[in-house]
Amino acid sequence: MKYCSSCGSQMQEGISFCTNCGAPLNNGNNNQQNYQNANSGQYTETNYQNANMGGYPRVTNRNIGVAILLSIVTCGIYALVWFISMVNEVNRVCDDEKSSQSGGVVFLLTLITCGIYGIVWFFQAGKRMENAGRKYGIQISDNSTVYLILGIFQLSIVNYCLLQSDLNKFSN
Repeated sequence: MKYCSSCGSQMQEGISFCTNCGAPLNNGNNNQQNYQNANSGQYTETNYQNANMGGYPRVTNRNIGVAILLSIVTCGIYALVWFISMVNEVNRVCDDEKSSQSGGVVFLLTLITCGIYGIVWFFQAGKRMENAGRKYGIQISDNSTVYLILGIFQLSIVNYCLLQSDLNKFSN
């Protein structure tokens, strides 16, 4: 079995480019060796960036404090980028039937519905993340009710922080 040395996705034999990120694949046994080294904790220079190839999707580990600070300094512009990125990463981690909407679509629907769609999306994301955690053996609580209450009281930035904390568990 082949593994992409760029994103860690499992690939079929005989293909030359990763179907997930488009990176060229090494046709030797190097990918298998990198995967085994990453799982055993033996990091080489080529697989250090892909150390989470333990079978779950790669996500960006964001420092929540820095993300909040950037959101404040940029008058909320970074918060929009953060939200769109989180939606895409939740879709990548959960890989279920609800993952067809990209971050941009969710953002636009949230904007059009004056925030209501965002509250509903966070509620669903809480349940989806709990299921993904169970699937990959990562402890994630069902925060859907918390997301709903915080969204109703216009505290979505707290939702961002809680969801990012759960996503960061997939980056290790």
